[in-house]
Amino acid sequence: TAQSTWGIIIANILNFVKKMSYLEALNKEGGFDFGFYLRNKHLTEKGILPPRLQKTGTTIVGCLYNGGVVLAADTRATAGTTVVEKNCQKYHYLAPNIYCLGAGTAADCEMVTVQMAAELELMRLNTGKQSRVTTAVSKLSDKLFKHMGHIGAALIIGGHDVKGSHLVYLAPNGYHSFACFATMGSGSLAAGAILESKFKDDMTEQEAIDLCIEAIEAGITHDLGSGSNVDVCILRKDSTDLRRNFRQYNVRQYPKKTPYKIPIGNTPILQEIQKKFEKVTIEEEKTDNNNKMEVL
Repeated sequence: TAQSTWGIIIANILNFVKKMSYLEALNKEGGFDFGFYLRNKHLTEKGILPPRLQKTGTTIVGCLYNGGVVLAADTRATAGTTVVEKNCQKYHYLAPNIYCLGAGTAADCEMVTVQMAAELELMRLNTGKQSRVTTAVSKLSDKLFKHMGHIGAALIIGGHDVKGSHLVYLAPNGYHSFACFATMGSGSLAAGAILESKFKDDMTEQEAIDLCIEAIEAGITHDLGSGSNVDVCILRKDSTDLRRNFRQYNVRQYPKKTPYKIPIGNTPILQEIQKKFEKVTIEEEKTDNNNKMEVL
């Protein structure tokens, strides 16, 4: 029978394993392999260090108010300790009534949100209805969970649909939570202290804007990975207001003129070379017609 056959196979495997030592069983039947340890040690001794993850810096916040959602972010992009962009845009379009803020890897945040915006657009064309925040959250959560955090997109999603105003905290591993206020990024500890101490229910729009700006300023002050300006996005029931560089700090008093206007003749002539070309006529053999070709 099938049971007796499997019993014989298992007994033979157990007898075979018993005859071998523990190390032989690991080598022949499987187990942990430390073969790359010697290779990595040799490369390290040669000065070839393993790749390291670069720390990213951001402060993004969002909060609900009586009538909509306010999102705010700083504008500094970093690669480790290097500031690579002083005025980058960290809010991303998902739908006319839904926007999100991104922290983590810039390319991951950009591509994930672009793909999601395209999917939501196709759904609106097929259904003829407004996109819902829960739809975007579910799709983004499923996509990020499949990669278990290897897509570095930490998002704060805000929007207003038929169910009201929503603010969602979405982690890179796919975990999400609906909240009244949220903050993410390396400056989130300082920003979170402001939000937790000063947030209140039924705030007006201006109170929510001031609270988010104060939280971003706390992140800029206490986190080296955050800085530059403050962007604000306001999502209401019937409109969306994007305020780029709503607060600016350390503005250049003498900005450079772009593009540069260089006058004609400004470049000096170091040497002139003149060459004279003569006109030469070459006649070919006569076939049907006289073919002539002129060459300079």
